[in-house]
Amino acid sequence: MWKDFKNFALKGNVLDLAFAVVIGAAFGKIVTSLVGDIITPVIGLLSGGIDLEGLQYTYGSAVLKYGVFLQSVIDFFIIAFSLFLLVRIAGKFKRKREEAPKAEPAPTREEVLLSEIRDLLKNK
Repeated sequence: MWKDFKNFALKGNVLDLAFAVVIGAAFGKIVTSLVGDIITPVIGLLSGGIDLEGLQYTYGSAVLKYGVFLQSVIDFFIIAFSLFLLVRIAGKFKRKREEAPKAEPAPTREEVLLSEIRDLLKNK
């Protein structure tokens, strides 16, 4: 049983997944900081400093904090748009790299011989 577990845990796919989770967590912190520390304050300045998180409805002793929900929805759209732009820019870089001109393959032996025959016939 230990041997089977060791084979499973050390397969490439499991290790790749583990690295992806760690990198994803670190990338999540970067995106959260981008939204919370850069994009949201800029949007707040442009909108006149509106604070949605303070919006709430009180009925008796129950408090419905719909402002927090609205802010979460806006944060989601900001994060989704930021990731969309990141993926789009990465795709452009990848396409530019793929579109680099490739060297033409060297002619085959048969093509070289046919070219020589053609040149000899031209000279006659």
